[in-house]
Amino acid sequence: MKLNRQTTLRSQATVTGVGVHSGLPVNLTLGPAPVDAGFIFVRTGLDGADREIQANASAVIATDFATVLGDCEGPLVSTAEHVLAALRGMGVDNAVIEVDGPEVPIMDGSAAAFVAAIEQAGIVTQQAARRFIQVLKPVKAVIGDSVGELRPFAGGFRAEVEIDFANPVIGRQVYNFDLSPESFRRDVARARTFGCMNDVARLWSAGFALGASFENSVVFDDTRLLNTEGLRYSDECVRHKVLDVVGDLALAGLPLLGLYRSVRGGHKLNHAVLKALLADPSAWRVVESGTARRPRGYVEAGVGMVGGIVSPAYGPDVS
Repeated sequence: MKLNRQTTLRSQATVTGVGVHSGLPVNLTLGPAPVDAGFIFVRTGLDGADREIQANASAVIATDFATVLGDCEGPLVSTAEHVLAALRGMGVDNAVIEVDGPEVPIMDGSAAAFVAAIEQAGIVTQQAARRFIQVLKPVKAVIGDSVGELRPFAGGFRAEVEIDFANPVIGRQVYNFDLSPESFRRDVARARTFGCMNDVARLWSAGFALGASFENSVVFDDTRLLNTEGLRYSDECVRHKVLDVVGDLALAGLPLLGLYRSVRGGHKLNHAVLKALLADPSAWRVVESGTARRPRGYVEAGVGMVGGIVSPAYGPDVS
């Protein structure tokens, strides 16, 4: 598979699980899409016609407990971030995501089941150049004590994520991650969503997280981890935050070439930084595989640019 060409899925693959908030069963099917389609959610199982929505930043209508996509008719699909992370992380450019319920199934709380579905379906190269959004200058968002920024970067996409929880079992964790299909599958895809027992109890009482369990969440109390099987990584919590970053920033619509840094972040911060980038036409450009100059203020890195060297395709005003 040549990284300078767009990709899609060879065939369809289906996973079945429950919605983390509703607790109800839901089926999700990944399938091929044409060149330049991006990621398209199709909500089936509704009265009347199916509804489609393009997975991009303008479709985000809520980020409180998960990333929720919707349109003028209301919410369409919730908890979109893990399947989007799997597609972007595994190097898929174009895909249709059919969901027959209001939520993407939570599976085991990670992206592992979606990675397995992608591998089952297979990835094929399409006859069109891969396009990227290249960050040209820093953009920043601050929400309370949470800070996030995107910066120019010479080595594809990197996430530098720090979490700092009052819970002493989680505490402060830092993880730096350079995105590639291999690193995503090995280092991030299996990291599960996590929370504290008192938070879970509060969500249950409010009618949320009805599908949450020890089978799909890492749960802590004030002194220990409650999951008997233990952690998949010693720093699984911050790695899951990186997983969420990959999924939330997939809503840029194209792979990003840049460095994302966040401290005490989450879905709301990730989305705020992405909106700040896209709102500033001077902060980014669309590029294709070819030859390009380095942007001003780029960050040196010892890794190769994802998809090879890139060249300007067109400006953000015509993307």
